[in-house]
Amino acid sequence: MKSIYVAFFAALLIFVSPLSASAARLVAQIDISQQRMTVLKNGRVLSRWKVSTARRGYYTPRGTYSAKRMHRQWYSRKYDMSPMPYSIFFHGGYAIHGTGAVRSLGRPASHGCVRLHPNHAAQLFKWTRQVGMGNMRVVIKN
Repeated sequence: MKSIYVAFFAALLIFVSPLSASAARLVAQIDISQQRMTVLKNGRVLSRWKVSTARRGYYTPRGTYSAKRMHRQWYSRKYDMSPMPYSIFFHGGYAIHGTGAVRSLGRPASHGCVRLHPNHAAQLFKWTRQVGMGNMRVVIKN
């Protein structure tokens, strides 16, 4: 009977260890007024990047969201099949994604999505895959 308990707890440790590592919380905080994203993992700042959010006439939703779906390469059906590399969708059609318009980063320029430099979008995409979409939050404030 004792060997059954030992085997059970050994299996539990093997099973739980990878889960605890992947249970890290990743947060992408977007400050609309500063046009900046701060990425935190377990409360520790990993990076700060310039972003572009909605320009005049468009809207970037405020609030707290979780990642809903991810695509290494997506094309906007709404905006002339515009490329959206490393897309992390968080609210309907709204996503964080890379952009070719890197000169616009740091000021409002999008149709509502949160645009990043493609290298930064790739890094955020990688970190999100590492922790899992359920452990990633997008927080957008003014």
